[in-house]
Amino acid sequence: MKYLPIFILSLCTAPVLAADPLIFYCERTEKNYTEVYELKISPASKIQKAKVFVDGRDLDRSDELGRQSVKHVLITESTVLISMEAHFAPEHFDGVQYGVGSVATVTTINRSNGQLRKSETIQGGILSATLGEGTRFYQEQCTASAKP
Repeated sequence: MKYLPIFILSLCTAPVLAADPLIFYCERTEKNYTEVYELKISPASKIQKAKVFVDGRDLDRSDELGRQSVKHVLITESTVLISMEAHFAPEHFDGVQYGVGSVATVTTINRSNGQLRKSETIQGGILSATLGEGTRFYQEQCTASAKP
């Protein structure tokens, strides 16, 4: 009976410890350009959905130009899976009218070797006109932040 308060306290703190964010430092290289960025993944809790941040920017965003949302985050011992969608309003740029567009992104991170793989499917809009419609695949390398 004397250990009951300790047991109850451990039950209350265990979910908090399990919900610590994962932080990765990732490097993206394309042609002669290299970018290093911080990717922070906060697991879902009972009161909030999972959140994803790149260099401190919340990837759940919405404004007059469109909306982007993190749909699913799955964290296992070996893998992190992130699914996102972005929808863009029609826009007029440089004398050209572009229709609505969307991008569906699926990102996986192998937690043991830090390999990040991303697939983006572009449909319509200015991105389709400039990058091309369809699915593209990317690979990056990440390093997990040491736990404090």
